[in-house]
Amino acid sequence: MESHGPSEHKNHIVSYGQFTIVWIALVSLTAITVALAGIELGRWVIVTALTIASIKTYLVGSIFMHLKFEDRIFTVFVGVAVVTLAVFFVLTFFDYGF
Repeated sequence: MESHGPSEHKNHIVSYGQFTIVWIALVSLTAITVALAGIELGRWVIVTALTIASIKTYLVGSIFMHLKFEDRIFTVFVGVAVVTLAVFFVLTFFDYGF
């Protein structure tokens, strides 16, 4: 008898090699962020740092939190939470700016 209920989970296997590659990427991106702190890039330093932080967030979310393997609706809920957080940040900095 085959069951198709909410308790059915798909098994996914992430190899140690993939975890190691992602970990090395995260450490490398952190080193790049620290190195950028000593370089004068003007306004671009914040854009660059936030871009690197976004890449690191994607890697952690998709690989270590297994969002890559979750149902689409769960990923949408995480996206809504991130957008809500971004709105709060924008409103806070808008208030701070004026």
